[in-house]
Amino acid sequence: MTKKLVGLLFGGRSGEHEVSISSARAIAAALQADTNQTKYELLPVYIQKDGIWQAGEVAQQVLDTGKPLQGETEKQQLWQFPSQVTQIDVWFPILHGPNGEDGTIQGLLSLMQVPFVGSGVLGSAVGMDKIAMKTAFAQAGLPQVKYMVVNRSQIWSSPCVFPKLCDEIEATLDYPCFIKPANLGSSVGITKVTSRSQLETALDSAASYDRRIIIEAGVVAREVECAVLGNDNPKASVIGEITYNSDFYDYETKYTEGLAQLLIPAPIPENIATQIREISLAAFAAIDAAGLSRVDFFYVEETGELLLNEINTLPGFTATSMYPRLWQSSGVEFPQLVDRLIQFALER
Repeated sequence: MTKKLVGLLFGGRSGEHEVSISSARAIAAALQADTNQTKYELLPVYIQKDGIWQAGEVAQQVLDTGKPLQGETEKQQLWQFPSQVTQIDVWFPILHGPNGEDGTIQGLLSLMQVPFVGSGVLGSAVGMDKIAMKTAFAQAGLPQVKYMVVNRSQIWSSPCVFPKLCDEIEATLDYPCFIKPANLGSSVGITKVTSRSQLETALDSAASYDRRIIIEAGVVAREVECAVLGNDNPKASVIGEITYNSDFYDYETKYTEGLAQLLIPAPIPENIATQIREISLAAFAAIDAAGLSRVDFFYVEETGELLLNEINTLPGFTATSMYPRLWQSSGVEFPQLVDRLIQFALER
């Protein structure tokens, strides 16, 4: 059997560059494990922080060390692909955040007309944009927390308009509430606010990250997650729960070892777990996702209410990340999971 050349695309120009390297290291190891080494050959392709693409030895060096390349490269080298990429049979992009899971790289790979793991342009773009995502979920009749949408122009407006905006937010959502840039992943730029002064500061901060901002009502709830795998007939995993001592699940808590604990399977009633799986599959379909997604929920234990928080079409993929651990608990080991994702890419 001829081996398929897998282009493992990692790094990228977002703030989650280092997380991408960690995910790529785990996937590279999985491609060498079990029967995968007889089916696949690996070509690492690394996008530096300045946007330069590197393949082969330089990319392998980053995988081996786990450390990004430092220094700037000549600008004329931008948008030039290493010659080896023309041989790739299937891409495995593991670029987190903007320019990685927002449909931009998926559009480029689509133009190359080579199969790739994960959602296409539409699913990736809608999954990344919190406002478009919530609009799609609402259209599908899926339960969500109450939210409002504002633009940077409203926040950075005249001194008489901004206070009225804050009045409206307080009247509609009350405190606590969460201020989020619409298009940043991994809790970047998100602030929990409990007062008017915090609200004003957080809105100004969020506007510096993105032109569009979403404000969500705070809820007292447990945070549970479900992993989805497949294309047109996807399957949902067991349910996991995240517990932590910080005020909310921010970037530091998410990526600092020991600050958050993952409980798999989550200690929840089976009927709740069944509902979570059903809503996860509905959310996956609502944005036209493919391959993989992690779907996050709030579970209000007192009332038994489930609220869909968000879908992540390219979740963290280290061996200790929630997505692969949910599938491991569902009977799919990490190397087998990587194999299935590549097969789903080829199937599409």
